[in-house]
Amino acid sequence: MIHARKPLADDAPHLLVVDDDLRIRDLLSRYLADHGYRVTTASSAAEARSKLEGMAFDLLVLDVMMPGESGLDLARSIRSGSAVPILMLTARAETEDRIAGLETGVDDYVSKPFDPRELLLRISSVLRRTSTPLQPAIETVRFGDFSFHVESGELTCEGKSVRITDRERDMLRVLAAKPGETVPRQALVAPGTEANERAVDVQINRLRRKIEKNPTNPAYLRTVRGGGYRLVVIA
Repeated sequence: MIHARKPLADDAPHLLVVDDDLRIRDLLSRYLADHGYRVTTASSAAEARSKLEGMAFDLLVLDVMMPGESGLDLARSIRSGSAVPILMLTARAETEDRIAGLETGVDDYVSKPFDPRELLLRISSVLRRTSTPLQPAIETVRFGDFSFHVESGELTCEGKSVRITDRERDMLRVLAAKPGETVPRQALVAPGTEANERAVDVQINRLRRKIEKNPTNPAYLRTVRGGGYRLVVIA
């Protein structure tokens, strides 16, 4: 008798599993999904980069030994611009290799061959260690001469109201919720519409014309290459 898998919660942690071995990808995808995780897989560092551009993940599981760019090189590259937790799968048990990974910023190691139950426990442990406590709701963000009140959606410049559209207001709310952090384009797509990142770029450019002295070289609403956008605010 085949038992249907329970639907995953929308807020279930989202994991990216990167391994060139199809059997391991399939095993981990099924096993982790059965234990409440949303799972996306990639067979190479290049494919992982593509997935990272369009989606946000709560933790990455990277194989060290992959053709082309290694998992360690990928982790080093990711760490240059992201604090997402990383767990490495490795057939290398030597202390030097583990030290190299930890110096890169990897959060934990699991050696191959591994018991999926151990990996599950390690993932849970890393997520607990790296989770951040809830922050108080942000009421107002300031950038240059502008202030944006999140709840009312009012944008002002030196105390004077600035007219913005509903879409611009919605995007500012999303950006203001994570001041100074990269917000993926996908998170800025209008609710209830198909994911159209080109439309997001057009709307961002319109908003820049209202808040930037030089929209082609923005100081506040900046593009993060391969990532999305970031609202630079005054601390």
